[in-house]
Amino acid sequence: MEIKITTKHILIVLNIITWLIFVGVCIEAGGFLFNTFYTLFVGPQNAEFFWNRLDLSSLYKFDRGHFFTETTLINIVAVLRAIMFFVIVKFLYDKKLDLSKPFNLHMRRFILNIGYLALGISFFSSWGTNYTDWLVSKGVTMPSTHQLRIAGADVWLFMSVVLFVIAQIFKRGIEIQTENDLTV
Repeated sequence: MEIKITTKHILIVLNIITWLIFVGVCIEAGGFLFNTFYTLFVGPQNAEFFWNRLDLSSLYKFDRGHFFTETTLINIVAVLRAIMFFVIVKFLYDKKLDLSKPFNLHMRRFILNIGYLALGISFFSSWGTNYTDWLVSKGVTMPSTHQLRIAGADVWLFMSVVLFVIAQIFKRGIEIQTENDLTV
């Protein structure tokens, strides 16, 4: 008996994986946000055991303003990742993916939105990485940018450029599809 894996099956699996990642990035973003506010307004001792066992106590002792700036950059990146996966989940949930006519305005808008979010993540990841490097040069002991979840700005930038190119291809595909519909 031969099992044939169809596009529909693959989309179901991708939808489940997307939901799992969405829940994970939402928990991470919520953890960073909660720990930032808790450390700043309730208990500064929490800086030693920040989200995911990060030790930001050296940064907090160095300067609360720099602590706020660094954690704000971390939070922006985390929230943008959560928004990105929300957009993907919503797109799949709303069933706007029409495989009979893939070149449509909904698909192009979706690709552009993901591209803009990836560009934003790239920008704030780069800013956070540079800021972390600057803090380390001032003698502040910091976790790695990978542990802070702000590494990989170049990858996010590459992803956004690729998505913008694909969006332009979809734009041309929509034009051709529209011309063909008018011809018939």
